Amino acid sequence: MQIKADRPETPNAIRSDLGAIFVSLELSRSAWLITSLSPGGGEKMSKHNVPAGDICALLARFSDLQRKAFARTGQSFPIIVIQEAGLDGFWIHRVLQNEGIESHVVDPASVATSRRRRRAKTDRIDGEALVRTLLAYKRGEPRVCAMVKAPAPEEEDRRRLCRERKVLTNERVLHVNRIKGLLFSQGVSGYEPLRRDRRQRLDELRTGDGRPLPPHLKTQISRELDRLELLIEQIKAVETERDALLDPVVKTEGALAPQAMLLAIKGIGPEFASVLWSEGLFRHFDNRRQVASYAGLAPTPWQSGSVDREQGVSKAGNPRLRTTLIQIAWLWLRHQPQSALALWFEERVRRNGGRLKKTTIVALARKLLVALWKYVTAGVVIEGAVIKTA
Repeated sequence: MQIKADRPETPNAIRSDLGAIFVSLELSRSAWLITSLSPGGGEKMSKHNVPAGDICALLARFSDLQRKAFARTGQSFPIIVIQEAGLDGFWIHRVLQNEGIESHVVDPASVATSRRRRRAKTDRIDGEALVRTLLAYKRGEPRVCAMVKAPAPEEEDRRRLCRERKVLTNERVLHVNRIKGLLFSQGVSGYEPLRRDRRQRLDELRTGDGRPLPPHLKTQISRELDRLELLIEQIKAVETERDALLDPVVKTEGALAPQAMLLAIKGIGPEFASVLWSEGLFRHFDNRRQVASYAGLAPTPWQSGSVDREQGVSKAGNPRLRTTLIQIAWLWLRHQPQSALALWFEERVRRNGGRLKKTTIVALARKLLVALWKYVTAGVVIEGAVIKTA
């Protein structure tokens, strides 16, 4: 016998007294799916596809939605749009804002989804879920989702320097390892492709059995060196642009610029200072919890009944900032051993019998990020920290 749960005779419909037209955008490389909920249209959500990148068709669809809503209700309604942060970046968001349309970009990982092992997922289902998320967000429901704060074009462009340098250095490592691997297969070790005399030493190399390098292998390595030298020059050019942004003589209202303030701390060099500023500290944060959460260093407890354990940091924030902070934390112990943060780390590790250093260094990175945020925003000097002499 099939049993059905009790429910009211008339299902609860979606609110029809909407004060705006709520729209979600599901973006792909070929088409954009527009899902909308309009006043006077009942609980049904309309769906419409436009070619990807066709802003004119998108705005024409918005005008059509407003015209139909006016025909049904006799009132004009604004449009509120939501989209997921992804491959398209923020250019669509900026276009909509320039057109006077309220636009929101949501972190897709913060939107609630079904916990079933095999859940249905299509663009139509995701579009409707985004509209419901937008409705709840505009109603003021707490923690319904996490909206992304779009950076200004200048801020977005400035952080490309650090990201490009990271890509170039990774490519440099690949070429160096490939050259060493080719030589190792011939019994040659100890060759360093990054040395200035790399070409001269290549001509002098002999295989493990005493033969000169085979001609095709030598030609291949020479071409690898050509690409490696190009990367070295590009890395130098990027570092020159980066250092220009960190010039300590640049002042704002008679005080050192925040980038220069970071560079003045012993243990923080040009690369670390530029990453800290361009990836995180240029933003406005209300409190230290927001700072730690943005870097993905916020704790994630797991509590249910008698179960109470810590899962570690969330890793939900900026991965470049988080990785840099872990590196800075290890270097902080070397360059700032008498600072309050370093002494706290040593005491905590000593209390654990010398164990859990990797776990404690993450906690130190979180404390260090908060301390650096207070330093660049309020001028609060880190207790015991050594400042470089001019």
